[in-house]
Amino acid sequence: MPRKLFIIMISLLVSTHCAKESKTENAPANLAFLQWAPTPPMGWNSWDCYGPTVTEKEVKANADYMAEHLKEFGWQYIVVDIRWYVDNTKTHGYNQTNPVYNMDEYGRFTPSPVRFPSAADGNGFKPLADYVHSKGLKFGIHVMRGIPREAVRNNTPILGSTATATDIYSEEQLCRWLSDMYTIVAGRPGAQEYYNSIFNLYASWGVDFVKIDDLSIPYHRAEIEMIRQAIDQTGRPMVLSTSPGETPIENAEHIKTHANMWRIIGDFWDNWPQLKNEFEVCNRWAPHIGDGHFPDADMLPLGRIGIRAERGNDRMSGFTRDEQYTLMTLFAICRSPLMFGGDLPSNDEFTLSLLTNKEVLAVNQKSSNNRQLFRKDDLIAWTADDPQTGDVYLALFNTQEQKQIEGQKAAWTSRLVSAKDAVHSVDVAVDISGARKLYLVVADGGDGNAWDHADWIAPKLVGQDGELSLTELQWRSATSGWNAAAINKSVSGQELIVDDITRPIGIGTHSISVIEFDVPAGYERFLATAGLDKACIESGDGATVKFMVFTQDPAGPEPPDSAQIAVQFDQLGLAATVSIRDLWAGKDVGIFANEFAPVIAKHGAGLYRLSAGE
Repeated sequence: MPRKLFIIMISLLVSTHCAKESKTENAPANLAFLQWAPTPPMGWNSWDCYGPTVTEKEVKANADYMAEHLKEFGWQYIVVDIRWYVDNTKTHGYNQTNPVYNMDEYGRFTPSPVRFPSAADGNGFKPLADYVHSKGLKFGIHVMRGIPREAVRNNTPILGSTATATDIYSEEQLCRWLSDMYTIVAGRPGAQEYYNSIFNLYASWGVDFVKIDDLSIPYHRAEIEMIRQAIDQTGRPMVLSTSPGETPIENAEHIKTHANMWRIIGDFWDNWPQLKNEFEVCNRWAPHIGDGHFPDADMLPLGRIGIRAERGNDRMSGFTRDEQYTLMTLFAICRSPLMFGGDLPSNDEFTLSLLTNKEVLAVNQKSSNNRQLFRKDDLIAWTADDPQTGDVYLALFNTQEQKQIEGQKAAWTSRLVSAKDAVHSVDVAVDISGARKLYLVVADGGDGNAWDHADWIAPKLVGQDGELSLTELQWRSATSGWNAAAINKSVSGQELIVDDITRPIGIGTHSISVIEFDVPAGYERFLATAGLDKACIESGDGATVKFMVFTQDPAGPEPPDSAQIAVQFDQLGLAATVSIRDLWAGKDVGIFANEFAPVIAKHGAGLYRLSAGE
């Protein structure tokens, strides 16, 4: 398509969108920012492999790889994630004890010259952004909502205002997991000017993409509006990504008129329970997919991750190959932004093949009317249209579990424990006489497993030999739906806090979780308090779990290794005869009449293009 015609089409599209949404409450007068990301952004982010510790050398290495291997396929953003302004930050929990910040005289964080040598002498990120731009790519950074506490302590002046840092800050609604920032109070003199000043600084560096954290849960409407205004006044196109999730869906109309992409889930890692949960979340947000604004299902934890990350150790993605196809297929058909989390230079051929399939990427970049067609238990179908050809895309998923937890086997089961309850814990007392095994299970309560941080407080065995704390007994195995189960800490690495009481002894985990112990002889009872950790209560994202105790393996039999998923062509509005192409295989499958019913492997997926027959 000629470039001029393309620009005209985009302008018309945005004009139509603006007219349609002009009555949205608090919508900005100008939605031109939708043109800055007309298709889902595709790029690399340092978080999954380097956490808050990435260096300039590592950023450049990933930019070099993208330019050589991925740019031609549409990948373009290189994003430096959290805490680039701290000299001595660390992985696995940050350094919040004695951080060494870098900040200018106006209370604006600047890059650490220890980790980013080219930032020295007041250069900021401009030299690194210039390097990325020289590769034909775009440069992005992560930002925390608010104003640095260090700026408030020093009462720094605000550029463009007579106000100072102490005039605009509040200690309300502070970030629960990182203590770098205070809230900015909208409407106070100097508040908008401070946001203007930091984005003017980023614009001078050549920043093209900004991911802003701690905006979504709870939803900080006023600060989002200040940020939108601050970006627009710079005159530089900067794609805005808000984080983390799930963004409250009642704010969908507001966020899609203020941001190009917004998180719809918490931090997503390489485990099946979280991937399976993505299907519910993506289906919930499908009506809000649109050119220029995209629900963000988070990063792609693929390739080599965990090098210095917040979850786990140096590893290749824990997803099986079938699960990696499922992940890429879902993100393609629901048009989620594609932000790769692995270290690109460490890619193997399989990982590279996932990122360079032009036909699959076209579904993500160019499809429309994306929606779930049906869900029959754990067999799921999504569909979308190709607006240029009239063809239909079909994605099929077999999300059957490896093994189901059979609740009827439980020796004890709690009530549903919800963040909405007045009390977030239950007492556990179970007779385990004669048992040689003990399984502590946390099951999702049925509303998706986001933020289901759950704690087993003071878990112990009691019997004729006295008491034995399970924190002193090595478990045989432990699974956690997010991060890793931890002794005497929450799953996020913080203190165990249940019902606002700090508990020194316990096990922190996250649904869906199974922790297996061998029970020594001489113990007849298991005692504990089971409850939701304060982290999920404060998240505002909801949490509902069920605690269970088993003395036998809670898993049921293995489901079949594959399942046939049948789709009738009339469900798709197609004629009786259809030509089908397998997009992952890159080959035509054949011509089919009335229906298509391929066999899909367990945890696997298929992605197809359907063209109407003669």
